[in-house]
Amino acid sequence: MAKKKMTATVFFQQEIAPGIFDMWLTTELAQEAGAGQFIGVYPGDQSKLLPRPISICEVDKENSRLRIVYRVAGGGTDEFSSYKAGRKVEILGVLGNGFPLDAAKDKKVVLLGGGIGIPPMLELAKELKEAGIRPTAVLGYRDSQLFLKEDLEKYAEVLIATEDGSKGCKGNVLTAMEEKGVAPDVIMACGPMPMLRAIKRYSETSGCKAYISLEERMACGVGACLGCVCKTKKVDHHSHVNNARICTDGPVFDAEDVEI
Repeated sequence: MAKKKMTATVFFQQEIAPGIFDMWLTTELAQEAGAGQFIGVYPGDQSKLLPRPISICEVDKENSRLRIVYRVAGGGTDEFSSYKAGRKVEILGVLGNGFPLDAAKDKKVVLLGGGIGIPPMLELAKELKEAGIRPTAVLGYRDSQLFLKEDLEKYAEVLIATEDGSKGCKGNVLTAMEEKGVAPDVIMACGPMPMLRAIKRYSETSGCKAYISLEERMACGVGACLGCVCKTKKVDHHSHVNNARICTDGPVFDAEDVEI
């Protein structure tokens, strides 16, 4: 799929938890987007040249809109948080590969989202439900700010884990899965690297398949700079070594294929 730089329009934005913003963009790219993919959003400040990679949270093809939910983590995302409806913004997309829906057919599917890895789980749950599969979603939060929980409950059975124990199970997503006796055939996950490493280990010991979306700092977003590589079993045709470019070969990988 060709990557396009184009102008989108902010349709709506609100803060849904401290430092976490929910933005809808009107763009033709919505017609091509799927669960697990992302876009690059360019700051208006010309001193910040590179786009910020942000996962797609939800797709509204009927109205040609994309939803992104992001955490303010630096100057670029801080600028985005000030945008109001009607603001024009340059975006690059659609980037990366998504989750393999075919792998979920006739399987017990569990979605594991941790922190800012929760947003991509919403479109994934939505697409699975449209395919006749109702997954279980286990969501991990730092505290009681359960952003996107109600949205996900439309498409999945939702279980909660919080680090401080204020809601749901105290601990992480694997803790909650174990406490609730959830035994998946297939895991699809996005979250911080320690969580993904634990999921990879769990899949190896339990025998279930796991597909993980790797969160990584990116520069170009199109595979040219090799700024976001991870080690793999296979030789990359671009660099001719055992690595993969997360922005183009990922961000979703079969957990068996990557060393993290």
